[in-house]
Amino acid sequence: MKSMTMTQKILAAHADLDFVEAGQLIEAKLDLVLGNDITTPVAITEFNKIGITDVFDKSKVVIVPDHFTPAKDIQAAIQCKCVREFALDKDIENYFEVGEMGIEHALIPEKGLVVPGDVVIGADSHTCTYGALGAFSTGIGSTDMAAGMATGKSWFKVPAAIKFNLINAPRKYVSGKDIILHIIGLIGVDGALYKSMEFVGDGVKNLSMDSRLTMANMAIEAGAKNGIFEVDEITVEYLKGRTNRDYIVYKADPDANYDEEITIDLSSVNPTVACPHSPDNTKDADELSNIKIDQVVIGSCTNGRLEDLRMAANILRGKKVAKGIRAIVFPGTQQIYLDAIEEGIITDLVKAGCVMSTPTCGPCLGGHMGILADGERAVTTTNRNFVGRMGHTDSEVYLASPAVAAASALTGYITNPEKL
Repeated sequence: MKSMTMTQKILAAHADLDFVEAGQLIEAKLDLVLGNDITTPVAITEFNKIGITDVFDKSKVVIVPDHFTPAKDIQAAIQCKCVREFALDKDIENYFEVGEMGIEHALIPEKGLVVPGDVVIGADSHTCTYGALGAFSTGIGSTDMAAGMATGKSWFKVPAAIKFNLINAPRKYVSGKDIILHIIGLIGVDGALYKSMEFVGDGVKNLSMDSRLTMANMAIEAGAKNGIFEVDEITVEYLKGRTNRDYIVYKADPDANYDEEITIDLSSVNPTVACPHSPDNTKDADELSNIKIDQVVIGSCTNGRLEDLRMAANILRGKKVAKGIRAIVFPGTQQIYLDAIEEGIITDLVKAGCVMSTPTCGPCLGGHMGILADGERAVTTTNRNFVGRMGHTDSEVYLASPAVAAASALTGYITNPEKL
């Protein structure tokens, strides 16, 4: 038997093949097909052209209206109406309306809808998030979503891989966001182009599931097809109570072929910030202490989880957001919101001067709930910072961890939380 990476083993199994190799074209069975309020209406139009009446599996199609919801304008309301009617008509089990929804890539792991060994496609580029659970998960276009909903299958070109060997443990204020920004700064936004970023090593055990989800989420910012973590006790513990599905854990063969192997010493990673206008334009937070800001955003599919809100509250508790700074916090799901309320996190954040929002992707893509004007700068825990991403084309976006974002909210300048 020839050797394979984690991703290649998952794809081979779903294509009913004993072996696949990089560059090979395969058709694989799907465990989940995902769409949101922006991408699904296009997919519905294409689905209707196919001429069938039902989706391939009512439990394996997930639709989460999260980008412009609650509807920001008439057009957004029409988009949401379209997906709502489709979900009801097709009796889709996993349709999450306002009030029960969350930001899709926070909600789906929370609901236990992805398990190790799955193949998942989603009409959203950050679908790669679920690689944190040991699944092959990748973003696709709306047409591919339509075909996936209809057939339960999709074509893939098997990716080559880069092995990231993580060693040691990160410092107190360093989380998955700092680590993935450090890696993207190291290899560039095309450094893993159409490759699998496979995270292994003794250091993985020192990363929480929230940090792993953040790192897998931003694999696409390095151009990767997917990011994936080895399944360990932390993964298994996370899945307990969330799913009763059986799953298969795939590990790379010891002699699997990687295009490159990179060792990351987690103990040496500093609080890291991606400066305008690219996720690979990274600097240590200390180097940016003279950068004055106008807005802080804590949330998104990258950093809206409980651990992220807890970190922000630990820094802001008993203090006040600097005068003139708008600090906006978006819990990733309703459950995260409730947990943060019960833990006192929301009280701490509001007392510090933050404003809370329902789960939404709004500010991340310059949609609503925090648009930037010309000349304004934001420190945000979101995942992209190209020109005009969060508003005016003359605004600037600095990507950072919740710790850096919270520390910066206190000072009004980009701040290393280790120096507070």
